Amino acid sequence: MNLKVLYEDPHMIVAEKPPKIPSQGDKTGDKDMLTYISEYLQIKYPEAKSPYVGLIQRLDRPVGGVMVFAKTKLANQKLSEQIQRKEIKKIYYGVVCGVPEKSQDILVDYLLKQSKGNISKVVSKKSSNAKEAILEYELVETLDTPEYGPLSLLKINLKTGRHHQIRVQLSHAQLPLWGDTKYNEAFVKPKEWTQIALWARELTLNHPKTQKSLTFHSSPKEHYPFNLFTNI
Repeated sequence: MNLKVLYEDPHMIVAEKPPKIPSQGDKTGDKDMLTYISEYLQIKYPEAKSPYVGLIQRLDRPVGGVMVFAKTKLANQKLSEQIQRKEIKKIYYGVVCGVPEKSQDILVDYLLKQSKGNISKVVSKKSSNAKEAILEYELVETLDTPEYGPLSLLKINLKTGRHHQIRVQLSHAQLPLWGDTKYNEAFVKPKEWTQIALWARELTLNHPKTQKSLTFHSSPKEHYPFNLFTNI
């Protein structure tokens, strides 16, 4: 894989994670983004035998898009604090099956992660260990397809960061993501492999050293079914 670096300075590096690449090492042993970043830095700065790479946020393995990594421990601390204070703004593009009743809406649910099957589900607010999940979406475009019926492109503002949050909440709202084999019944038993249509489009944060607000973008326009839409 050729690493696509969107931004780099002495404090942090922003790169585009391709779909199917893990954010960090997992039980599959497949090469992950942390490793790719580390190898990139080792080649670019051969005098640094073991460059520091800090994981700030994660993307589900099937999801592509913008990721930020810290290059120092102090930057890791500062960026992680922004995550904890919910100061980092994350915008996603998602293609869902169906058409939302509202062109804009805020979804508030309580999610419970299930160890079996590595899934999450919507539960009652009073359920033990349930975590509040909030996202806001905006309808960008809708089109009809002969195979899947109406598909809608949504711009999603993720307010919290829960396990499989966007996938679970949209499915619960009867707007399951195209290609999602865990939460979209049309793809649970697919005839062939499909790539989930969810992309980390935009990331806004304060620079860990200068505190200047920075926004980074990544476009999925070359990927199906995003490339069906004219307003991508």
